[in-house]
Amino acid sequence: MSYEIQITLQSDATFGRGDGVAGLVDEEVEHDPFTGLPYLRGRALKGLLVEECANLLFALQTHSQYAELVKTAQELFGGGGSGEADAGMLRVGNAAFPQKLVETVQYALAQKALTTNDVLESLTTIRRQTAIEVDGAPEEGSLRSMRALLRGTTLTAPLTFAGKVEDKHLQLLSACVLAMRRGGIGRNRGRGRIQARLRQSGADVTKDFWKAFRESLESKP
Repeated sequence: MSYEIQITLQSDATFGRGDGVAGLVDEEVEHDPFTGLPYLRGRALKGLLVEECANLLFALQTHSQYAELVKTAQELFGGGGSGEADAGMLRVGNAAFPQKLVETVQYALAQKALTTNDVLESLTTIRRQTAIEVDGAPEEGSLRSMRALLRGTTLTAPLTFAGKVEDKHLQLLSACVLAMRRGGIGRNRGRGRIQARLRQSGADVTKDFWKAFRESLESKP
């Protein structure tokens, strides 16, 4: 079976690459330099999942299944080290546009019907913001601009597992996926709202695994 996480932006989001473009934006989105198509790095997406998993475990510290959940989380996401022994079974690929769209864009670029900049600008917008002083005046030198991927955009990240994946792993993963509501720069300021779903062989199985996860917790409070 194939697994993937599908992300739909419910507000504009900036999945930054850590730098900007001089004279244009202070924060550029991650995008393919050959096609101009934006994407979210798999490492960043996994980081969001790990963060939500930590929040979930914190909330369940007093639950009778806490120790078992911690073990499942370590099997799935790995430990805190950087060695091979610390890596979990979950591998998260980049969240990107559908392959058919990628191929269409590549063809248009080859025919010189589009440029990479055309592609990037058609899928993004530039947002500007500034800090405000106590008296309501804009703070001098605080104006910043960042490119943002437009709301309504859907990206999909392939998932693979280094080992036998069990229902307990998928149940915990589905809970983390559902809990993942924001991502990118400015997510703590109302930006980057996302809706994430776990898909198995093309079908949305998020609620099925979440229901099983919840019923398991309720059976042994």
